[in-house]
Amino acid sequence: MKDAYTTKGKSTLVLCHFFLPFSHEFVWCTLNFKHGHSMGPPDSVAIPPAKFSMPVDSEHKAAEFRLFSIAKPHMRAFHLSWISFFSCFVSSFAAPPLIPIIRDDLNLTATDIGNAGIASVSGAVFARVAMGTACDLFGPRLASASLILLTAPAVYFTSIASSPISFLLVRFFTGFSLATFVSTQFWMSSMFSANVVGTANGLSGGWGNLGGGATQLIMPLVFAVIRDVGAVKFTAWRIAFIIPALFQTTTAFAVILFGQDLPDGNFQKLHKDGDKPKDDFSKVFYHGVSNYRGWILALTYGYCFGVELTVDNIIAEYFYDRFDLKLHTAGIIAATFGLANLFSRPFGGLLSDVVAKRFGMRGRLWTLWTVQTIGGVLCVILGRVESLGSSIAVMVAFSIFCQAACGLTFGVVPFVSRRSLGVISGMTGGGGNVGAVVTQLIFFKGSKYSKETGITLMGIMIICCTLPICLIHFPQWGGMFSGPTSNKDFSEEDYYLSEWSSHEKDRGFHHGSLKFADNSRSGRGKRSVASTTPAACTSPIHPSLASDSL
Repeated sequence: MKDAYTTKGKSTLVLCHFFLPFSHEFVWCTLNFKHGHSMGPPDSVAIPPAKFSMPVDSEHKAAEFRLFSIAKPHMRAFHLSWISFFSCFVSSFAAPPLIPIIRDDLNLTATDIGNAGIASVSGAVFARVAMGTACDLFGPRLASASLILLTAPAVYFTSIASSPISFLLVRFFTGFSLATFVSTQFWMSSMFSANVVGTANGLSGGWGNLGGGATQLIMPLVFAVIRDVGAVKFTAWRIAFIIPALFQTTTAFAVILFGQDLPDGNFQKLHKDGDKPKDDFSKVFYHGVSNYRGWILALTYGYCFGVELTVDNIIAEYFYDRFDLKLHTAGIIAATFGLANLFSRPFGGLLSDVVAKRFGMRGRLWTLWTVQTIGGVLCVILGRVESLGSSIAVMVAFSIFCQAACGLTFGVVPFVSRRSLGVISGMTGGGGNVGAVVTQLIFFKGSKYSKETGITLMGIMIICCTLPICLIHFPQWGGMFSGPTSNKDFSEEDYYLSEWSSHEKDRGFHHGSLKFADNSRSGRGKRSVASTTPAACTSPIHPSLASDSL
């Protein structure tokens, strides 16, 4: 059954139906094909039935987020992604809470510790860009599991580090695993629709980052248990590293065995069946790096997630030295910074989705700028307060805003590019690591600045590096200070189809972008969507699929 609606001879709305087993009823869905690039004559248009336990959009992405579900493939991918990323964070930051012990065993200087901290986050800079490209070409499942397995040996080898150089090297190679963040965000953006993608990205990234706080509790506890069993302290810390190494290895096999790249299957099978054309690496990479919005988000992320990485490396030692605390006490206090990811980063992703329902992409951008700037102010204050109680209170508030900004950033990232989603995710994620490296090199390497002065200056950098968000502008949606382009006919299809050549469109490679364009209309905001929805489009829609994008 079909109908058509045409505007200025350029648009055709093809109404098609498909069966959704979760409700056992027929649901009408609307696909908007523009510029004459239809998938074929009206009589040939059909969407094959697909069985999902959740309501889905035209790309079979989940239109709802059910936290306590493990339904395949959407929610199972969510849980696999955050747990595997969590394990990588535990491994990468297992050393900082034990630094007071390790530095005595290996005779580490302040410069050695600073260099090792920088090494732990610098390795993932290029790894994250490479991971984004790998996700675009091979899928998030294999890309993620492969990197986790490749970096696991470095965690095991930490147990036999015997010098400052070897300690630096194992931290450097372990840090490569943090690039799994990119596969996590790519995976969620591939599994969840525009109306909930911010929430999915925020929760998966936030709960993964939670590992940075959890390890502040886990490693001192594991160390204490091993020491109490009978091992001397310089042996106990080495044995303790076996735990995160085993955890990381186990999650890699879980991703391989139980994960799925896309709602409709894995990349390899979809390529083989012809359901997903193989893309050109050079074009995927070009459309990613040539989009200036990705570079601005990379800078922004460098001073929310990059700051989070920096704090994970310095905060336990900061409290231990400045307030003369016990190692376990300093670890507990430091853990509160990372543990705030349990709700702060997910809240940022959820907030991005909520403001987008009314204010569209402009709401996402304004909220990101506001939250991150407040985080910068709190960071400045953290470096100025002198009492233990005040420091803890300000640190907790700072962590909430800092991590919420991370979630808000990846509420914007999925809309920058459809074709080069992985590259944009990799650029942004890599920007986080660059920010961490630069910040630690300037403020926390050696003894040029005290820790408290470095924290204050870091807060000033956060405020300054957040300003370029005002330069981001989407022609179909607008930016912080300006609305959509003066060309009122410019649409979501115009933006996302610009990444495909006419030859590629003739071969049908752009069909995924067409569907994504239609599903991303929520970027206009509630009022704009209401004013541009065709009056003739009155077919009934399942309540769970109704959104501002229709």
